[in-house]
Amino acid sequence: MTKVPLSDERILFKGHPAVIGSVTRLLISIFTLGIGALWFWLQSKNTQYLITSQRIVIESGIFSKDIETLEIYQVDDIQLEKPLNQRMMGSGNMLLLTRDISAPKLLLERLPIDVRELYEQMRPCIQQARLRFYVRDEENLREFL
Repeated sequence: MTKVPLSDERILFKGHPAVIGSVTRLLISIFTLGIGALWFWLQSKNTQYLITSQRIVIESGIFSKDIETLEIYQVDDIQLEKPLNQRMMGSGNMLLLTRDISAPKLLLERLPIDVRELYEQMRPCIQQARLRFYVRDEENLREFL
């Protein structure tokens, strides 16, 4: 996984999606006598999330790695998803709506932490990065015209 090169960049979350992050996955694992759990484990261990105060990196793949990088100032909106079957297992999803052309919607699935707390940590980082890179919203631009 990518190291954090900048001294002022701090890690908000680094880890894998939850292996059994929902009741549905738990039931599949039970009914397949553990084969489903093995598949879910393989998927989870080959996906890693790195969320810092300046960027989001998703690295996935078994034999060849795909790395998706998003600068945090490109995030326009964050939608939190906490379905009942994931809440019961202590995980949640985060959907990022971005300005990035290659990934206008970026889904971080089965995060094994409190996604609301992560969102609250990300909010000020996004606002500071937008100020640092002079990113303006279309709504705010209308005020200047």
